[in-house]
Amino acid sequence: MQNSYIPLLIHLIVVGGFAVSSIIITHLIGPRKPSKEKLDTYESGVRYFGDARLRFHPKFFTVALFFLIFDVEVIFLFPWAISFRKLGLFGFVEMMIFLFILAIGLVYIWKKGGLEWK
Repeated sequence: MQNSYIPLLIHLIVVGGFAVSSIIITHLIGPRKPSKEKLDTYESGVRYFGDARLRFHPKFFTVALFFLIFDVEVIFLFPWAISFRKLGLFGFVEMMIFLFILAIGLVYIWKKGGLEWK
């Protein structure tokens, strides 16, 4: 039983040794010439400006939640559409109830002004 774990142990030792040796070798022979530009924060091609802890308007979050809700609706609609013929009338009625509840939610959001951007 223990002999079957020997190849796994050898593999882990080789992989761990490679990872550790790669880090040590690049640290020893890698160039170290820090400059202001190299030490500056740089993310996704955009230079850093301002504070990262900005307050966002709640409208951003509500729009994200609306998107999430209706995106989940599509996730439920796709498998239903694939197996529509197998589900028959029962599946059709169940999906219409689901869509009706989501439509009520959409009308509620619309009436409350959740989709208006001011």
